[in-house]
Amino acid sequence: MQYTKEFIDTYSTYRASKIRGRYITDRNIEPLMSSYSDPFNVEVVGESVLEKPIHTIKIGSGRIKLMMWSQMHGNESTTTKAVFDLLNYINTNKAFKNFILGNFSICIIPMLNPDGAEAYTRVNSNKVDLNRDAQNLSQPESKALRGVFDSFRPDFCFNLHDQRTIFSAGKTNRSATVSFLTPAEDKERKVTSGRKRSMELIVKMNEMLQNHIPGQVGRYDDGFNLNCVGDTFQSMGIPTVLFESGHYPDDYEREKTRKYIAFSLVTAIEYLGTHDISGKEYQAYFDIPENEKLFYDVILRKCPVTTKSGIEAKDVAVLFKETLLNGKIEFIPSVEHIESYLHYYGHKELDLSKIDTNPVELHELNASYLTKFLKKI
Repeated sequence: MQYTKEFIDTYSTYRASKIRGRYITDRNIEPLMSSYSDPFNVEVVGESVLEKPIHTIKIGSGRIKLMMWSQMHGNESTTTKAVFDLLNYINTNKAFKNFILGNFSICIIPMLNPDGAEAYTRVNSNKVDLNRDAQNLSQPESKALRGVFDSFRPDFCFNLHDQRTIFSAGKTNRSATVSFLTPAEDKERKVTSGRKRSMELIVKMNEMLQNHIPGQVGRYDDGFNLNCVGDTFQSMGIPTVLFESGHYPDDYEREKTRKYIAFSLVTAIEYLGTHDISGKEYQAYFDIPENEKLFYDVILRKCPVTTKSGIEAKDVAVLFKETLLNGKIEFIPSVEHIESYLHYYGHKELDLSKIDTNPVELHELNASYLTKFLKKI
């Protein structure tokens, strides 16, 4: 896997440095797209509810037709950054560009939901989750995606998303930094030939990632829902891979995770271009641990809390709410659980029995108090 190795070894050279952080909108990607020239082809293929353009970026005319889309959910931007890292690699590395041109026709929708990206919401401006609109096609963004799918007729699809910080890779204290799924084709979740082919791709990406984030790759739940785009496309016989960008320690901007998604994209593409994907090597897919919801962002262990019975030591579980304030994403702490002992993990854990802190009233455990408290310690 020569291109994958070269990309990993020199990633900083190809990282699209003009986009970073969590708040990625069409204003961030427009300058990048306008800088592309031959052999890239940038087109407008539709409009959002608020009439923002939806673009495709196409490259190559080879036999393998690969389609991918990002920011179907507007607040899931990590894979968008990784897509532009991939495009930068294609654009600036002559050998990899020739490899792509000789083998692939690639079609990318870098931002399917520009209205949701602007508002930093999962849904579009009509408050519809586009990933539950694959059958009704009630939204202009959904129609644009389906129109590209029908006209491009891909051989493989990559469905690019982010997941919350709550997920662990199995029943472990390791965060699911990257998760994958080959969606089901039916309610029985049968392991069909199409699913086996996408499983084989996931196996190869996981093998690579274990060298970088061992034990931090998860497998997403494959419950069937035909309203989801991946399930719809898979049920139509097109091998589809769901990518989920998750949490890496102290990486709330998801710049580390972005890198691992970019590594995965290059790995999958090189494997597709150099192997006949028959699905024979699918079994190791089931060795990837299923995601579990075992994490909070912060757990305050043995926090002195004033209750009706007096002062008690409680475990306080805190999740950060990603909130758009003045054009910037702020991580606002919110109390989720208060118990005598929480059988969960925190991305950060603080044992307050070892810190000199005053007891706190339950009603005081609000965002303002927690923000000041966490900054202080």
